[in-house]
Amino acid sequence: MSLLARPAVAAFVAKTLQRLTQLADRRSGGRGSAAASHARFPEYPRVVTELTIPTSIAPARATVYRPTVEGPTPPPVHVNFHGGGYVMTLTELDDPLCRFLAAEAGVVVINVDYVVAPQHPFPAPPRQAYEVVRWVAENGAGHGWDGSRLTVGGQSAGGGLAAAVARQALEEGGPSIALQVLHYPPLDLVTNARDKRAAAAKPVLRPWMADVFDTSYVPEVKQRADRLVSPAHPSDTADLKGLAPAFVVTAEFDLLKAEAVAYAHRLRRAGALAAHQDVPGADHGYDTSDDERARNTYALIARHVRQAVEGA
Repeated sequence: MSLLARPAVAAFVAKTLQRLTQLADRRSGGRGSAAASHARFPEYPRVVTELTIPTSIAPARATVYRPTVEGPTPPPVHVNFHGGGYVMTLTELDDPLCRFLAAEAGVVVINVDYVVAPQHPFPAPPRQAYEVVRWVAENGAGHGWDGSRLTVGGQSAGGGLAAAVARQALEEGGPSIALQVLHYPPLDLVTNARDKRAAAAKPVLRPWMADVFDTSYVPEVKQRADRLVSPAHPSDTADLKGLAPAFVVTAEFDLLKAEAVAYAHRLRRAGALAAHQDVPGADHGYDTSDDERARNTYALIARHVRQAVEGA
């Protein structure tokens, strides 16, 4: 076992990474990663409000993006979960995506600052994420969105959470989700990262990262086979008929591509795959720095979201 895969060590490293990120943000005086995210895609203005959503885990802070043009009826709503290995709070990294979807898909986008590990290990994040989505579905009338026309999505760990939300909605009888967007998600934490293969000599994700993130998120190894953690692993054999349709986006060189492709195949067999798109020449997290590829993928996501809510 790698030293970083020991729960106490992984938790220490994860907390250190969190503190270093917070310190860098403070030292930048507002000129750090958040400001850089806000500056991308300037044609989509950043007009947001803050919201706190009650859950049994902890109150969840969220940023609400509204469509640039609204009609006479409340718009649909999309709930977004950011990436960061279930450890890093990288909410602002998804600001360009949220602005893009609000404008191009015509939806209210709720970008959720969910609880992270090691302070809140599994099952807290997926449970909180589900309760957030349920609250959004039930409280649209008071906030100006149509909770009956609802989609969810996320990047990386956020994609894993979106998949977990859709699974809980299936098992608990709602809310109705028109589409789940899974963008380069981790869907198999059972398989060791050292046994995963990428179509690149040096992929962005390295085994030591998995040791820290996976161990912090799910310290008990046996729990990594849970259906809310590893729905792409063969141990999950449940019938997924009735699951919200999914738009799965993978990156050609991503270490996580194979598990997302495997899950897409499983969704197709269950009649729950809206589409699968592979981004050529891209690696994990490509959209945070490659504006051209990001625009192309975000346009596809916006199209699928719009089509899904129009049919809801």
